[in-house]
Amino acid sequence: MTDTDRTLTVTPQPHRAGLVVLKVAGELDHHTAPSLRQAIDDVPYAAGVAVILDVSELLYCDSTGLTVFINAHHRAEAAGAVLGIAGLRDDLGRVFKITGLDQFFTLHADVEEAVAAARG
Repeated sequence: MTDTDRTLTVTPQPHRAGLVVLKVAGELDHHTAPSLRQAIDDVPYAAGVAVILDVSELLYCDSTGLTVFINAHHRAEAAGAVLGIAGLRDDLGRVFKITGLDQFFTLHADVEEAVAAARG
């Protein structure tokens, strides 16, 4: 696989419930992490804001990608915002469990579950 084969798309999807959903699709590694980092930086984190990372179409994530998630969590926490991760695939879920990140993040089966949790 060449660097040009690695693709990641991050699509902001404002939700009807008034929160921000970032749809993350493709491969998240040291080549593509800047795209996600920029999208996360563009979100206006503030007290009461809920941000959901929809990773249901994330096919691969290396340690650089995990670091981007951790930094997003710290940023949300510092601002008093809520950050949820939705749609974690089984293979990435195992990585989260092995590394203990499943205890660090609020994980949801899908976006609607994350929205319900953020609103509740």
